[in-house]
Amino acid sequence: MNHYSVPGSGAQRGMALLVSLVFLLLLTLIGISSMQNANLQEKMAGSVKLRNESFQFAETALRAGETIVQAQAYSLAVCPNKTKCAPPAEAVDPNTALVAGTNATSGVTWVASSSGFYGIQKLGTTKDPVNMNLAGMEDSLPWTLYRITGVGVQGTSKTVLESIYVKK
Repeated sequence: MNHYSVPGSGAQRGMALLVSLVFLLLLTLIGISSMQNANLQEKMAGSVKLRNESFQFAETALRAGETIVQAQAYSLAVCPNKTKCAPPAEAVDPNTALVAGTNATSGVTWVASSSGFYGIQKLGTTKDPVNMNLAGMEDSLPWTLYRITGVGVQGTSKTVLESIYVKK
């Protein structure tokens, strides 16, 4: 039997295995890093989706409230004081879950719409709602100002939109 031996090859025994293991370790670390990155991106995309849906729900609720105020026969009592005329704090508090009905603190009656809640506050009346100095041009009917607050909640995302609706 002939055994061929390359001079100096004894020092390299097992080196191929060691290099292979190092490469395998590097590929494993790259794979784990890629999976973590993909998982993070999926969470971010889910958060953006929830935020967009809560915005759309809030806008839908706001439009529902505006439609109610537009009705010719709609009437509401004026806010009795500054606390009751302030923007409703329960709408922006992330720890407060809105429920349909009148909130004792703000005095706002929350109405559940198809995808959120809306609340309407009558802020009062004015002869010149946009401060255009309409002296002599206004008629005898005052303008009535309403604050409409729409709230949409989707998952952990809560969006609040408000509009001031002026009606003659």
